[in-house]
Amino acid sequence: MVILTGLPMVFAGGFLPAQQSLQLGGFALDQTGVQLLMFAQIFVGGVLILYMDEVVSKWGVGSGIGLFIIAGVSQRLVTGLVQPSQGGFFFDWYRILTGQVEVGSLISTSGLQTLLINEGHIIALLTTVLIFGIVVYAESVRVEIPLSHARVKGARGRFPVKLIYASVLPMILVRAVQANVQFMGQIMNSQWAGMPSWLGTYSQQGQPTGGFFYYVAPIYSPDDWMWFSANVAQEWWQVMIRIGIDVTFMVVGGAIFAIFWVETTDMGPESTAKQIQNSGMQIPGFRQNVGVIEKVMERYIPQVTVIGGALVGLLAVWANMLGTIGGVSGTGLLLAVSITYKLYEEIAEEQMMEMHPMMRQMFGGGE
Repeated sequence: MVILTGLPMVFAGGFLPAQQSLQLGGFALDQTGVQLLMFAQIFVGGVLILYMDEVVSKWGVGSGIGLFIIAGVSQRLVTGLVQPSQGGFFFDWYRILTGQVEVGSLISTSGLQTLLINEGHIIALLTTVLIFGIVVYAESVRVEIPLSHARVKGARGRFPVKLIYASVLPMILVRAVQANVQFMGQIMNSQWAGMPSWLGTYSQQGQPTGGFFYYVAPIYSPDDWMWFSANVAQEWWQVMIRIGIDVTFMVVGGAIFAIFWVETTDMGPESTAKQIQNSGMQIPGFRQNVGVIEKVMERYIPQVTVIGGALVGLLAVWANMLGTIGGVSGTGLLLAVSITYKLYEEIAEEQMMEMHPMMRQMFGGGE
């Protein structure tokens, strides 16, 4: 997948534009040489991430990919708060309070835009805090199905079906589909000189400005949709169509990919019922049978999966539209918060199993 994704990104479409030439020590590289060097970096980086993920998954807690995501998002959040230059939250507020930034009247459009969106970052701060709170709350909302051990009297537990049952990771797949669509548009724009305008028009920077590829382009920041600012050249109705398509794609795509994720990671009703049966547990009041347990799970898991996937997609679009501290994408922020919360739960689960070895045997953790 690294090769299949990296080759067209580097050598076609200008998705990763390379320099015309590069002096590397005593070697002079032309554009093809620079592209080969970029592809080698992508390939080696992808393989290293794969191996490091395997090491963390085997010997540590959680996923190595998850740790990389947390580290990247945390770095951008901290930088967005404390960097001593324009764009840093505290530095910009220092400039506002000392009069270095002209705010103007607080009831005027320019004054409100300065405080809420531009130098003030108030909306970005509120969005970041609310996303943290909503995701943590949603992770704690669950339907708990009671369980009891068939052979050990008094051994009871609960199987939690969380609101965000499929986690936030399916959002990566949704955004990957959108990115691939835009990637195809850039390839067509660079290779097809007579591409019709209804299919897509592009700026000199390679960004879609009209046509099909503009309307299906995801929204990553407030500058992509605030038609009343100087950064958006399209009409308001064009921007509203783009917003509607992005929201629909993220909500519907989030639900679809959440179902796909649950079924392919053995989290569906059938796989869950087999895991409960193999652990020696049963649902009190029901026969100890895989089919019976599966029917009980079918009452909750499919519905919660769809609702949770749609909710995560809506939160991701909302975070992108309003912006966050450090310019973190909505999907990245959701992933960081969700993965951190799951790491906390996994560490607590490991501690519980170390304190109670029987729990490890009951839930298939080995000796």
